[in-house]
Amino acid sequence: MKYDIVVIGGGPAGLASAIEARRDGAEKILIIERDRELGGILQQCIHNGFGLHIFKEELTGPEYAERFIDELMSMGIEYKLDTMVLDIETNDDSSRHKVIKAMNSSDGYMLIEADAIILAMGCRERTRGAIAIPGTRPAGVFSAGTAQRYINMEGYMVGKRVVILGSGDIGLIMARRLTLEGAKVLAVAELQPYSGGLTRNIVQCLDDFDIPLYLSHTVTEIRGKDRVSGVTISKVDASLKPIPGTEIEYECDTLLLSVGLIPENELTRQAGIEIDPKTNGPIVNEAMETTEHGIFACGNVVHVHDLVDFVTEESRRAGKNAAAYVKHHWHTPTHCINTINGNGIGYIVPQIVRYERTEEQLHLFMRVKNVYHNVKLVVKADGIIVKEFNRQHLAPGEMEHLVIEKARLHTQVQKLSIEVVKEA
Repeated sequence: MKYDIVVIGGGPAGLASAIEARRDGAEKILIIERDRELGGILQQCIHNGFGLHIFKEELTGPEYAERFIDELMSMGIEYKLDTMVLDIETNDDSSRHKVIKAMNSSDGYMLIEADAIILAMGCRERTRGAIAIPGTRPAGVFSAGTAQRYINMEGYMVGKRVVILGSGDIGLIMARRLTLEGAKVLAVAELQPYSGGLTRNIVQCLDDFDIPLYLSHTVTEIRGKDRVSGVTISKVDASLKPIPGTEIEYECDTLLLSVGLIPENELTRQAGIEIDPKTNGPIVNEAMETTEHGIFACGNVVHVHDLVDFVTEESRRAGKNAAAYVKHHWHTPTHCINTINGNGIGYIVPQIVRYERTEEQLHLFMRVKNVYHNVKLVVKADGIIVKEFNRQHLAPGEMEHLVIEKARLHTQVQKLSIEVVKEA
């Protein structure tokens, strides 16, 4: 089995990258998806708000996915469902071919050869075990995404009296969804002093339904033997330690966890690709190519996005460049610029910029570490300011996108840094 490009993951990132690669001349493309259908997480996101940037209209998650699935089908791009990728084997530099080891119930064990690979595995939720909440271990504790799948796709109601820990977007959306299905959402507790979700979701999913949001609070006890019977939340100090005497007790039958997402990168590590500890995703350059030549990555496997439209834009870039790599229109530039996150910046993607391959505009994506008001994002090339962006509001829950003109840089630049500077 030989292909020009193999895409691992059939969610929004995988679909967009495969379609763009076909548009740019890649002939034999295969998508491998471990679930029973294409579309990924979008299939369980039945709320609207998708597509405002890409399609200039408001769609539900399944509608957004369907646009790409229909286009994929019309192009005749191959895909395999219910298929698990076990390993990626890279060869020495003398050979461009890579081997993917995969299996499913119909084909059995497969060795799939590819000139280029696009990693689009998405991300997974943190579980209770990852955050060490004290208390008993009864039924009724769910990650927000699991609860979303049960309600929206399987048709099961997860509970009637609910407390949510974490203010990530999935948790906020589930607060509204549960309320609309007749449950009582008692409170949303957030460990940090700021919300982890988009402002629009706080307004539309909490404020509109009078659901209280407790910032700088966390769950300090789960009660119940067979089923959750109650939880206790407490305020935390600047060191994120619970403050005695601030406990609030709730009688409830369900606790949802929306405490962060982790890029799904086991395969990435097995392939020997370098991981950025700040994003937990692969280090990529401006073409979305990883540190392993011919392996590209896009979407939530690289860094967690807040809007699927941004996933699509990034994935199209990965697909376009993967096609260029396959067509041998590729050269290895001699000069690389490292992006450096300065004061107030959590991470920057891409981490490497090859000046010679950069187009007229360089797109940089990042998140800040805290909430800021009336500040500047200052971009410096080797310590010299090349561009400034005024921002009235910055928050960790909202990804920032900066565009730098290539003309502002030069071939001798070694480091491109970005920092938050308060207005004078």
